[in-house]
Parts: sequence; C-alpha cells; structure tokens
Amino acid sequence: MLIGITGTDGAGKGAVVSYLVEHGGFVHYSARSIWEEEFRKRGMDNNRANMRLVANELRATHGNDFLVVFFLKKKSKDATKKAIIESIRATAEVDTLKANGGILLAVDADKKVRYKRIKGRRSGSDQVSFEEFIAQEALEMNDPDPNGMQKAKVISMADYTILNNGTMGELKKEVDKFLQTINND
Repeated sequence: MLIGITGTDGAGKGAVVSYLVEHGGFVHYSARSIWEEEFRKRGMDNNRANMRLVANELRATHGNDFLVVFFLKKKSKDATKKAIIESIRATAEVDTLKANGGILLAVDADKKVRYKRIKGRRSGSDQVSFEEFIAQEALEMNDPDPNGMQKAKVISMADYTILNNGTMGELKKEVDKFLQTINND
C-alpha cells in the first residue's frame, strides 16, 4: 500500500503520518529529509524559502515527480509493503503516485489554527510572522516557477481529505475512517 500526503502547513500532516506509522505499520518517507540533507551539503540555513528553492531546483534537475520516483525506488529496494510519502507538492508527483497504485490524502485546517500549530512546533522553517505565513502559503499554493509547488491543485487531486480543526483524538478518528475507506476499496 502506498499513500501520499499533502496539505497546508500546520494542518497536521506530521500527526497523521505518526499515527499511520505507529498504528498502521507504515514506513515514513519524508521530503523534508531530502531537503535538509541538501541544506547540510550546501551549508544553507534551514528555512521555508530555502526549502522551496531546493525543492524547485531538484524538480527542475530530476523531473517534477522526483520526490515520488526517489521514494518508489527506496520502497522497492527496502521491500516496504506499506509506505507513506510526506509531502506531495507537485501535480506530477500526484500523477506518478497514482500511476503506481498510490492514494493521495490531503489534510487541511483553518489558517489561524495552523499558524498557532507551526509556532508551537518551533522548527527553523516555521519562525515567521502571521503575515509571512500567509504570503508563503499564497506562493506555495500556485508557485509561478514551472518546477514549483502547486499545493492548491495537488490538494484538489486528493482521493480523501481530512479537515483537522479539532483535537488529536478527533484527528485519529478521522484517520481511522480514512483507513477503513481505503481498506474497503
């Protein structure tokens, strides 16, 4: 089984992934791990702008579905039965995911809820004002770079969407419903 996860920043993608790993037996493949490795190699700061630039550059060099192709190879090499790829950001990634039998799950939440969450997690890429958060999101939703993020289109391509404005318990129930849905298909 192969699941790709997409969604807005701070919506709870990481919480969904953690739950799927702990309770569903999934192996987690993280886009962030690729970008952070590039930061280390290049001596770059870990921030949202650099993440976008590095991701766009890797897509331009290796194809707009680079991330999914990279992890499909790793999944095959590792003989992984159940994998989740976090975070799908380009339509070509969705196409390749689905062409390989994958399912796309989107996670979203209210902007103010998401901003509060990103401030709470304190990662280097999340230290921004609310105005910067909104501006970054607008760019990532429809990046003018042909190799850039197209989150709005990607989210619209999801097979299943979870709206996560509530508690962790409510989110877990929604993930359980998602698992029941895909296991019954």
